[in-house]
Amino acid sequence: MKEQEYAGFWIRTGASLIDTILLLIIIMPILSSIYGENYWVSEDFIQGFWDFLFNYILPAIVVIIFWIYKSSTPGKMATRLIIVDAKTGGKPSTTQFIVRYLGYYVSILPLFLGLIWVGIDKRKQGFHDKLAGTVVLRNIKPDPVEFES
Repeated sequence: MKEQEYAGFWIRTGASLIDTILLLIIIMPILSSIYGENYWVSEDFIQGFWDFLFNYILPAIVVIIFWIYKSSTPGKMATRLIIVDAKTGGKPSTTQFIVRYLGYYVSILPLFLGLIWVGIDKRKQGFHDKLAGTVVLRNIKPDPVEFES
């Protein structure tokens, strides 16, 4: 097996952009059909239940489900990245994945410092990775036996 290589800031940013575009392709038409074209120019932060559901709840559920079953999102899969437990190198627990997702909010609050930290840290961990005890590895294909649930 190839020596592990931590995934850095830019490759992870690329993976995140892929995920964002895929979510937008799904969510934009739905929200436009519910709220109309004025949805996109409104100054309201949240325009109602469906807005909250499709912009906050659905992405969280989809991302966590992908992490649980694939240890990656589509963007991470496209860039050949995988999330692993920082101590064992194995598949993280569901609790770790949930903490990791909630940790994104901790990472963005201090001027995105927790995300920028990926570019500074020796193991390329953002605050969300440190909180969850995970790392993101590059160019690693998971062993199906090693990462089974």
